[in-house]
Amino acid sequence: MATPITYRDAGVDIDAGDALVEAIKPFARRTMRPEVLTGIGGFGALVEISKKYREPVLVSGTDGVGTKLKLAFELNRHDTVGIDLVAMSVNDILVQGAEPLFFLDYFACGKLDVPMATEVLRGIARGCELAGCALIGGETAEMPGMYPNGEYDLAGFAVGVVEKSRIISGRRIVPGDVVLGLASSGAHSNGYSLVRRILERVHPDLEGDFHGRKLADVLMEPTHIYVKPLLALMLAMQVKGMAHITGGGIVENLPRVLPESVRALIRKSAWPMPPLFAWLQKEGGVAEAEMHRVFNCGIGMAVILAAADAAAAQLLLEAHGETVYALGEIAARPAGAAAVEILS
Repeated sequence: MATPITYRDAGVDIDAGDALVEAIKPFARRTMRPEVLTGIGGFGALVEISKKYREPVLVSGTDGVGTKLKLAFELNRHDTVGIDLVAMSVNDILVQGAEPLFFLDYFACGKLDVPMATEVLRGIARGCELAGCALIGGETAEMPGMYPNGEYDLAGFAVGVVEKSRIISGRRIVPGDVVLGLASSGAHSNGYSLVRRILERVHPDLEGDFHGRKLADVLMEPTHIYVKPLLALMLAMQVKGMAHITGGGIVENLPRVLPESVRALIRKSAWPMPPLFAWLQKEGGVAEAEMHRVFNCGIGMAVILAAADAAAAQLLLEAHGETVYALGEIAARPAGAAAVEILS
């Protein structure tokens, strides 16, 4: 008689998966909101919509961390990529006026390393705390042969809610409006295929000093979460449009919220190029136009308001800890003109 084969023999450790669920429960519990009826552990999580909304509209988004994960594997740093994961989705739904309500994650690996996975999921829970949304569940998939040892992939799913009358669509944007930029914390989670190619070319000391910090720390700095300051801004005044500056940079993300009749005139001199991007451009010989198409170049979120509100908006955002720049203004768009023009 053949020796019985267990699931563990096939490469899947059910006990490790159970241990991971138990390890993450305390961190997930800290993210709970009053609307959550059931959390981690069931087949599905139940969340009701707050009675404060008269005509609630759900807004959803999904994203990953991209090849920044390859750098995390190389450096054996797993504590902040979970923040990146949450940020990429909640910042996206935020720009339509949505308050993030809950978040789900998908963690896939070849062999489950419980301490490593716990670090990742603790970061996800931390990101949810920063965004004010509940981590209500997720999926941990152990798939032998699908991923190299020590590697994993991440995906995240955020759902938020906005009052129908307060959806931010950009349709109210007119010439004369002002574009404010909120500083990024670094490269966020975009452009890392190019970052890694540059690192392969120059072989820098990642643990060496880079403007007072380790270069590794600068490269792995998690994506900034703009939720709480911008929700406060939306309560205080009319925000006409917002753009999360991700892959594609300002030149490809800002047009997504602009009516066809207008364009944004952005002054390159309005904000300083952070040292990381200047270094990447120099060491990689990257053309300026390519930099603005690949990276956020120091601006992680763009906000469009009436000119009369700009000064008050800047003061409010700065009071919430944001660094804010007056990037430019909205003008009429001539036929055939680009939606965004970067000026000297």
